[in-house]
Amino acid sequence: VVFTVLLVSCGSLKEESCYKNPETVLFHADKVLVVGMVSDYNTRLRFETRLKEAFAERGVEAMRSVDLFDVDFTASQRNEAELDKVEQQLLDKDFDAILFSKRIPLETRTQLSGQLAEMGRSYERFQEDYLIHQGIYYDEDINTRQGRYSAETSLYCICDGKQRELIWRSDVRLPKKKNLDRVFDSYADWLVRHLEDEQLIIGEKPF
Repeated sequence: VVFTVLLVSCGSLKEESCYKNPETVLFHADKVLVVGMVSDYNTRLRFETRLKEAFAERGVEAMRSVDLFDVDFTASQRNEAELDKVEQQLLDKDFDAILFSKRIPLETRTQLSGQLAEMGRSYERFQEDYLIHQGIYYDEDINTRQGRYSAETSLYCICDGKQRELIWRSDVRLPKKKNLDRVFDSYADWLVRHLEDEQLIIGEKPF
């Protein structure tokens, strides 16, 4: 596993770790599901819309999770069978990637990810990732904690024959600001630029 530890500033955003599948040089995607796992619906909508528009400018068709998951789906715990249905639905509609971002308390991220060297090997599929972190949507204890948060984004290939594998993962420490919308606006812009640098999610028009 190739793993790098970075400390890169983008305004007040700091990337602390980044993993890229060593078998992936660049990743071509025509249709991607954008998932922003954050409890506030309006923040989620704004974040996913910003990414969708950025990808459209680059020739990549993107769908927001708010257009796929109904309110009931994110309001309570889901199981493996339900996530299997979601993945199959995406495959049937010719999606080839999921970009999954979530806001995690720093202490929770540390507990779930373990040592940084293990980052690329933990929850290697979208289903595992979602099931582990789904409480972010509805668990008040997670979303009202004081302290610092990080944004973790994973890019999953869900192409047939590739076992829906992890392509890339990044962990960014978020600034401690009250305006969550502005934080996620900055993060969305940073994320698009970073994917460009990594040559990931390339559509009809290269980054």
